[in-house]
Amino acid sequence: MNTRITHGERIFNACNIMICALLSLCIIIPIINIVFASLSDPIEVMKHQGLFLRPIKFTTSAYAAVAKNPNIITGYMNTLFIVVTGTTLNIVLTLIGSYVLSRKGVMFNKIFTMMIVFTMYFQGGTIPLYLTVQAVGLTNSRWALILPVAMNTFNLIVMRTAMASVPDSLPESAMMDGAGHARILFSIMAPLTKATVAVITLYYAVYHWNSWFNAMIFLHKKSQYPLQLILREILIQDDTSIMSAGGADALALASDTIKYATIVVATAPILAIYPFLQKYFVKGVMVGAVKG
Repeated sequence: MNTRITHGERIFNACNIMICALLSLCIIIPIINIVFASLSDPIEVMKHQGLFLRPIKFTTSAYAAVAKNPNIITGYMNTLFIVVTGTTLNIVLTLIGSYVLSRKGVMFNKIFTMMIVFTMYFQGGTIPLYLTVQAVGLTNSRWALILPVAMNTFNLIVMRTAMASVPDSLPESAMMDGAGHARILFSIMAPLTKATVAVITLYYAVYHWNSWFNAMIFLHKKSQYPLQLILREILIQDDTSIMSAGGADALALASDTIKYATIVVATAPILAIYPFLQKYFVKGVMVGAVKG
């Protein structure tokens, strides 16, 4: 077997490395800039121009203000509730739906699949969504951010394709041994497609963590705001009154450093979780998108 690398392959690999390195810099530099700015003295941040390549007069006062502020802490708790509850509901419903759609012999299976895929391309829009949520009495409730998005069509199709790739002999043999559909789903199908389940879980968790638009239109009390909506008011609307509960020190910091610190606090959990799911990411996407 000839493993010699040709001249063209060397050029191709070199170009790939350069492009990946540039893309990595485009991602890493803004993160470094925000982290170092959040650890710098507020006065120095106001005077500084350009990127922060190191902290200037290192201080953690911005993070102390974030930790003391009840609005941000409440937003964090609301976001954790939405992420944990919403992702759990998403995964359970997606597993059940994909299991039904992946089984052969289910009545009207193809029709149901076509109807579900149809919703990927044609949706009712924001106004019908708001009227529906209002009609069922979910306005001003955190459940308005969970129940209307209880299942994502794309994730359902990916999960369904992954389950369809499992040999039929496995669930059939389990059924002959007396296992019901619930036992087959959670004891056989889910473990065999755990890579795809991990990826779908990450998709759902990131969506709930970053979601702010539905909260903006459905919630009207700051005590129910998720973290991202509070972050939006601080960054975009420059609403420093949201920091007033933190006292005079928080107001003094509520310019740039408090914004940078809030960004870090809002982003760090997702960045910390991703490495543990990275090994499943490529495998899960490929199995769910290619096979079937």
